[in-house]
Amino acid sequence: MRFFNTAGPVNCEKHYCLPPLTRFDLPEILTLISQEKYFVLHAPRQSGKTSCMLALRDYLNREGRYAALYMNVETAQTARSDVSRGIKAIISEFAFQADLTIPDSSLRDKINHYIEVYGPDAAFKMVLSDVCRSVSLPVALCIDEIDALVGDTLISVLRQLRSGYSERPAHFPSSIILCGVRDVRDYRIHSDKDKAIITGGSAFNIKAESLWLGNFTEEETGILLLEHTKETGQVFEEGALAAVWNLTRGQPWLVNALAYEVCFKIEEGRNRSNPISESLVIEAKERLIQRRETHLDQLVDKLQEERVRRVIEPILTGEMFEKNFRPDDISYLVDLGLIIQEQGGALAIANPIYQEIIPRELSYTAQSGMALKSVWYIGEDGRIRVNDLLLSFQQFFREHSESWTDIAQYKEAAPQLLLQAFLQRIINGGGQIIREYGLGRGRTDLFILWHLPDGTYQRFVIECKMVYGSREVTISKGLVQVTKYADRCGAEEVYLLIFDRDKNKSWDEKIFTVTIEHQGRMVAVFGM
Repeated sequence: MRFFNTAGPVNCEKHYCLPPLTRFDLPEILTLISQEKYFVLHAPRQSGKTSCMLALRDYLNREGRYAALYMNVETAQTARSDVSRGIKAIISEFAFQADLTIPDSSLRDKINHYIEVYGPDAAFKMVLSDVCRSVSLPVALCIDEIDALVGDTLISVLRQLRSGYSERPAHFPSSIILCGVRDVRDYRIHSDKDKAIITGGSAFNIKAESLWLGNFTEEETGILLLEHTKETGQVFEEGALAAVWNLTRGQPWLVNALAYEVCFKIEEGRNRSNPISESLVIEAKERLIQRRETHLDQLVDKLQEERVRRVIEPILTGEMFEKNFRPDDISYLVDLGLIIQEQGGALAIANPIYQEIIPRELSYTAQSGMALKSVWYIGEDGRIRVNDLLLSFQQFFREHSESWTDIAQYKEAAPQLLLQAFLQRIINGGGQIIREYGLGRGRTDLFILWHLPDGTYQRFVIECKMVYGSREVTISKGLVQVTKYADRCGAEEVYLLIFDRDKNKSWDEKIFTVTIEHQGRMVAVFGM
């Protein structure tokens, strides 16, 4: 039986998959190869780049017009700026792949010879040249994980490729595809040898095109999921199909991971007579987040980088508090797949799963240190007493916010993160928090679904706003925004939290609670 793949390249005989060659514009790539172009294919990690490149290699070799080779240079990453060690690792990988594709290449026995005779700054070039002379067809080469290389090793590889470019196709690869997370133009490489920062564009200025491998479309996501239905007869309900798309926005690893969790790990989903429901998809999502699967763990690790913070923090708060974004920071996060840049330039987190996991992970330390029990806030009817809960948070924030902000990396977003840590500690196991935030919104919206014993939900919304200028104006804007959000969500309880970061004000001035009627809704406003 086939299954949804979450580790390594897809094998269409073993895995549910979209045909890899349909993931990009194959005629465009074939045109670039026929024109002897060197170009880049980039996309976030675990988006299917390697699967596409392996499929392209096999397609070209079956077609018979090219000798197509694939190699992954990630093994040279540990060499960092040790060029000799790095180039030896790269030639070893190339020799291994060449022996699989080209009969009697015998490169493995000559690796040390190339290093000793030509030196590390020319050895890879000479290996490529000798292979091209030994075969009768033009060579098309894909170099995968190129941006895994570090420092002078990466510079050396790019310069050797550039150096041999003019000798193609008889004595050097006719076409080369550099495959990685980032476009080569965006590389900022620190050279120990030159004691300078060297851009990828200057080291590899022969690049003709940069192609992007995107996420699945909504239609493609549905096609992939229905492969399971065709093979097993197990049906995805419409709500489940919509939930997978809405949660992942087609990110390939997330789609496959959710589907594998719900169809092969959750007990109810393993029973093929049971349809896959929206609630099972939500359960699968929660399991992935709590386990911190490798893909999500790598995402969390990136949040510690300063250039990531500079972009993510304003998105979390909805406020632009730095003069401007650095274009390199934005392109870096887009390439990582963390954010998307919408039409008109608006920035947003790439999908709802990332949107949920980012604040949860950034507030994990605070959440872990909270000795809170949800029982106190739950009535005999199973309903959570939200007003009492927020009064408790108001006091908690007064006592702990300054100390937690001092150690938080995302200081501007600290109030919102602390609130979410507090709520997550209470809500876990009894409901779910749906977060909405984005640059320019001027607020963070939380929609909480609390499961009741009779199978229904208690719905309430909490909006967080920072005081800039007048408290009264901030409240007035917040009332308009939160009631509109409550109407959209169908919430029965509405709360507005106003955070005042003015250090010249006392806590007695900041702390208040008032209920205001706005457009027929009663809104409980908490100041802190």
